[in-house]
Amino acid sequence: MENLKRTPLYDAHVAAGAKMVPFAGWEMPIEYTGLVDEHTAVREAAGLFDVSHMGEVEVKGADAFNFVQYLVSNDVSTLEDNQILYTHMCYEDGGTVDDLLVYRFDSEFFYLVINASNIDKDVAWIKEVAAKYDVEITNVSDDVAEVAIQGPNAQTILQLVSDVDLTEIKFFYCNREVKIAGKTCLVSRTGYTGEDGFEVYAKPEDITEIWNALMEAGKEHGLKPAALGCRDTLRFEVALPLYGNELSSEISPLEGGLGFFVKLDAGDFMGRDALVKQKEEGLTKKIIGFEMTEKGIPRQGYEVLVAGEIVGTVTTGYLSPSTGRTVGLALVKNGVTEMGSEIEIQIRKKTKKATVVAKRFYKKSYKK
Repeated sequence: MENLKRTPLYDAHVAAGAKMVPFAGWEMPIEYTGLVDEHTAVREAAGLFDVSHMGEVEVKGADAFNFVQYLVSNDVSTLEDNQILYTHMCYEDGGTVDDLLVYRFDSEFFYLVINASNIDKDVAWIKEVAAKYDVEITNVSDDVAEVAIQGPNAQTILQLVSDVDLTEIKFFYCNREVKIAGKTCLVSRTGYTGEDGFEVYAKPEDITEIWNALMEAGKEHGLKPAALGCRDTLRFEVALPLYGNELSSEISPLEGGLGFFVKLDAGDFMGRDALVKQKEEGLTKKIIGFEMTEKGIPRQGYEVLVAGEIVGTVTTGYLSPSTGRTVGLALVKNGVTEMGSEIEIQIRKKTKKATVVAKRFYKKSYKK
């Protein structure tokens, strides 16, 4: 795995028995004790993820608010200081540049958390859009390491090594001055699993000590290291999208079924005109959920058929560890999205029957 980056936690992963794989230009753990074991730990106790490969971009300056409001499709004006927003950056044609979190520190300082695989592309796009604004854009990804602790016991474990009352950090808010194992961190109550949990941002030189302190504190509370494999099954069960699967330059947030996060009435933003047109004319394609009614595991890229006609492709599919159901998400032509409709999935050389169902296969357990 030459030329791949390693996070500061690489040695900790190897010591924990992780299977390392290439991912988005990084050498990352795909599993430690097994996907299902780690998935179950997050649902029933807690899991600790290394997400240091994610990107972070600072936006500072007198025009910071106006710029971010134009850059993304959600309404940044609703944010208080230290509040966080899930949103999308769109191209002018409505296609998705990336999905991201926007942290508002104050009206002249925003912090964008972007996907690891998109860092170079995103930073170039952000700087291009920012050309007309009085803002300073700084890619600080190499200066930030991050872990996420997720699961019903996450708060209990993190509290054991924290110097603040974590109940004061509400859902989608952050505190920038939290000591974790004696190290100053930014802590937010966010996550990508559907469970209550926190993301901890720290200096790269501090993150191993933080990881070890959390693993030690979590011993009696069921904490396990959790890797990319279960991160995908966890986010998929609660219908959280993955860029490259449910969102892309060819799939707008509306087509991805994420219209709740697109505020067309909140003023102008990049891609708004195209998204307004999509909504007025009706979507030609959309992400749906489905459940297999015949044996077979649907994988990304498999064709979706109705009466022998190809109507779309699977974007994600799994035997859901939490429900035992074999389910999937697919991007299909409009007209085959009605609940209960029968479809077929081309699994290698055989077509297998499935039914259109609600996308959220498992109920989120956020603490709001």
